[in-house]
Amino acid sequence: EVGGLCFGWPNGSDALDHCDLRLPGPGLWMLVGGNGSGKSTLLRLIAGLLEPSGGRVALTLKPALVFQNPDHQLLLPSCGTDLQLGLEQGLPAEVRQARVAAALAQVGLGGFEGRPIHTLSGGQKQRLAIAGALAGDAGLLLLDEPTALLDPESQREVLQLIERLCHRRERPLAALWITHRLEELDHCDGAAEMERGRIGPWQKGPALR
Repeated sequence: EVGGLCFGWPNGSDALDHCDLRLPGPGLWMLVGGNGSGKSTLLRLIAGLLEPSGGRVALTLKPALVFQNPDHQLLLPSCGTDLQLGLEQGLPAEVRQARVAAALAQVGLGGFEGRPIHTLSGGQKQRLAIAGALAGDAGLLLLDEPTALLDPESQREVLQLIERLCHRRERPLAALWITHRLEELDHCDGAAEMERGRIGPWQKGPALR
């Protein structure tokens, strides 16, 4: 939940203007809006990458940000070593390995621990980035246009993966997903429009198409 959130850039322009948002619970929640409306800035504020100039961010789940381009967050040569990088320090080796294996299995990349990242397709890289959030025990996924750079088949796979994670029986996730692809709104639990740094009420996705 964010309340009265404000953020301004050094040039004096406001990205967020007393922005309010509350996720009702687990599920896939989508934000739409034009360029410059504040969507990406909001995700970075929730993730703690930016400091607000006013207002508050109240989190009950650990957040993890998934970028539009997975190459911006996949840093090490192999799938397994990259996921290990995001785990907290001090975990026993067997626990770390089990977490990595479980996260890869959840995104359909089981057994990819030793696979070089440069051999993955764009869709597989995005699923690996999502696996990194799962390995780090995130309960809130912040997805900044995660399908924008993918081919149609990979777009479908990533969307179905997030839907499944948000509606699984045990520990369903909450996901806040920014999209410009209006057909994706048919798959969400609720959608809201962001304009000039503020967010409207939640609606059924097709209502915003």
